[in-house]
Amino acid sequence: MKTLYDVQQLLKQFGIYVYLGKRMWDIEVMALELDHLHQARVIDDKTFARAKIVLTHEHRIEEQLARKN
Repeated sequence: MKTLYDVQQLLKQFGIYVYLGKRMWDIEVMALELDHLHQARVIDDKTFARAKIVLTHEHRIEEQLARKN
């Protein structure tokens, strides 16, 4: 799992589709949904950790872009 698209595909396997219209919000909601899946033990620790790393990375990129604008 390397990209935001990969995380979206993981969530999609569980019927979770996230689109709020703003990329930053999408990333934040995906992180919450990922937390819920992990707490329910639907996804393993390794998958959870990798997906969280991807989301954290993407969130930082969005924060930097927001600061520039």
